[in-house]
Amino acid sequence: MNLRKIWAMARKESRQTSRDPLSLAMLLGLPTIMLLMYGYAINFDVRHVRLAVRDLDKSEESRSLVAAFVNSTYFDQVAEVGAGDDVDLVTETRVAKAVLAIPEGFARSLAEGGTAAVQLLLDGADANTATTVLSYASSLAADVNLRRYAEHSGIEVIPVGYEPRVFYNPELKTTQFLVPGLIGFILMLTAVLSTALSVVREKERGTMEQLRVTSLTPGELLIGKTLPYLAISLIATVIILMAARVLFGVVVRGPYLDLFVATLIYLVGALAWGLMVSSIAETQALAFQIGLVTSMLPAIFLSGFIFPIRSMPAPIQALTYAVPARYFLVIVRGIILKGAGLAPYWRDVAFLVLYASVVLTMAYTRLRRRES
Repeated sequence: MNLRKIWAMARKESRQTSRDPLSLAMLLGLPTIMLLMYGYAINFDVRHVRLAVRDLDKSEESRSLVAAFVNSTYFDQVAEVGAGDDVDLVTETRVAKAVLAIPEGFARSLAEGGTAAVQLLLDGADANTATTVLSYASSLAADVNLRRYAEHSGIEVIPVGYEPRVFYNPELKTTQFLVPGLIGFILMLTAVLSTALSVVREKERGTMEQLRVTSLTPGELLIGKTLPYLAISLIATVIILMAARVLFGVVVRGPYLDLFVATLIYLVGALAWGLMVSSIAETQALAFQIGLVTSMLPAIFLSGFIFPIRSMPAPIQALTYAVPARYFLVIVRGIILKGAGLAPYWRDVAFLVLYASVVLTMAYTRLRRRES
């Protein structure tokens, strides 16, 4: 390895990238744009559910029950449904997500000490949201029952001293969980595409053959091509972290040095995979498609970024062990959210090192074969 040759190759690649402002803006600006889009668009917090009320009793008790739902901030009353109105039409036209139906005689049943039936009609097209809404409604109904028992029996109800405490994300905000995962997804996508397209661009222009006839060894060419994009990816990481803090309040609680080391190892593997893609593809269009499929899809669906790995079928879970984003997300969430270092995640770090080593070796081997 000749450091002067590697440095010369890196300078050449840096100059070529700087002469293409559009590509440079894409490499530095695209991560921030994707962070904004995904950070604001993906939100699993279920609040302010649109609620329609069908109150046939029109009593103080029925109004009190509706107020309990609305004052919880989980539901917003948006419409009233009359006795002759079609309830199904309310959910079909998306006027409301749920309909609270209070029958006539509700207050009388309560006064007589009987059970007063109340119905919640819910749009179950979105199963996840529907399950959460049902949980909210059940908790509100149980709370109303508890208060009424205390008021009418004269017995002070002392519930179990249940005091839940949530670590690392006390407000249970989706962004606190998703934004660290977005870092792994965005870096994998941009790093793979940047190196893959840069090498294939050399092939299309015919300059790759010129590089091969120079005294550069395959290893020097490989390192020289990746160093500028490694630096750009690290700068993009800083931009993402700053944007995450300003826009979403995501603060890095752990050591920055440990985060840098984990990100560096992860990026080396991603850049190496980009070189691997470039050794397969002969056109930029094909390189883009292969890079997109092999980097974006696994990082979204098989890394635990959005969907829990434990809920996947066993064969799919086995596939996730080959996805580097799975391990990087565990590390980056631990450092950013929990304030941990690399020590608790040494197995995940070891896999990232193994992945980067294997992919670099494969890319180096394919490059040498093409040389010979």
